[in-house]
Amino acid sequence: MRVLSGILVSLFLLAGAATAQTQSADGYPFRNVKIIVPFAPGGPTDVMARLIAQKLSESLGKQFYVENHPGAGGNIGMAQVASAAPDGHTLLLVSSSVVVNPSLYEKVPYDVFKDLAPITLAGASPNILVVHPSVPAKTVKELVAYVAANPGKVSFATPGFGTTASLAAESFKRALKLDIQPVPFNGAGPALNAVIAGQVPIAVMALPPTTPHIKAGTLRALAITTEKRIELVSDVPTMAEAGVPGDQVSDVMQAVFAPGGTPRSIIDMLQREIAKAVAAPDVKAKLDALGFLAIADTPDHFAARIKAEVPKWAKVIEEANIQKVK
Repeated sequence: MRVLSGILVSLFLLAGAATAQTQSADGYPFRNVKIIVPFAPGGPTDVMARLIAQKLSESLGKQFYVENHPGAGGNIGMAQVASAAPDGHTLLLVSSSVVVNPSLYEKVPYDVFKDLAPITLAGASPNILVVHPSVPAKTVKELVAYVAANPGKVSFATPGFGTTASLAAESFKRALKLDIQPVPFNGAGPALNAVIAGQVPIAVMALPPTTPHIKAGTLRALAITTEKRIELVSDVPTMAEAGVPGDQVSDVMQAVFAPGGTPRSIIDMLQREIAKAVAAPDVKAKLDALGFLAIADTPDHFAARIKAEVPKWAKVIEEANIQKVK
C-alpha cells in the first residue's frame, strides 16, 4: 500500500511539474526583466537591445532594461546569463561572438549548447569585401590576379580579432589561396578609415558602415557574404556568384538567449513578442538605417543554426592557425 501511495505521489508530482512547464508563461513577466549586453554601450548590439527592450516593455507590461557587461570578448556577460535563474527574467542579446568564442578562447565559462537557451536571431548584417578605388580590381577574379602580381605586398583590414568579419576574410583568403596578410583594427571605424585613406587596400567588414562609402565611390564593393543578393547593394554579387569556392556565408548576428532550462512556454512567448518588435515600422526603419535585416526566426530554427555555426568557425580558426586566447 505504501509503495502504491508512493507511486501515486510521484505521478502527481510529475503531472504537476508538467503542468507548471506548460503554464509557466501565465503571468510572465512577474517583475522587471534584465537584458544583458556583453559589450560596451553605443554599439549595434546595444542599440538593438534597447530597441527590443522598449517594445517588450510596452507589450508585456513590465520594464525590460539593458545592462552592459563588457569584457573578454563578451564572455563575461554571457557567463552571467548562463548562470542566472532560468525564469525568463534575465536575457542575453549578443553578437556572433556567441558562436565564435567557444573555439577562439582556450576556456569559456559556459557551454553554449547547455547553458544558453536560444530564443531567436533578432537580426543580422552580412559582411562585405571592399577595396580602395586605387586597387585595379572590379571583380574578385581581378583581385586574385592583382594579389598574384604583388606577392607578399597586399594586406587586408578587419574590425578586430575573432570577429566574423576577420574569420570571413581568413576563409576567403584560404579558399582562393591568396598571399595577403591581415591587419586587425580595434573596431570597424578604424578599419574603415584605414581603407578609405588608402593605408590598407582591402577590407572585409560588416555592411552597415561601408554602405555610404560604396554609394559615394570612396570604396568599391566586390562581393557580399550572403546566399542571395540584397536590395541595399543589389549590384554587388554574392561570394558564390563571384566564384569563391566553399561556404563563404557569414554575418554579424544579433541573437537573443535565455539561461538554459528556461521553460519553453516563456521562450516561445518572447520569440513571438520579439518578432512583433522587429517588424514594427519604427524599429524596422532604425534597423534598416543600421544595415540590419530583421529576422526573428523560431527557437528551433535558431538552435539549428547555432549547432552549425560553432563547428564552422572552429574549422576556420583551426585551418588559419589562429592562436586561442588564454
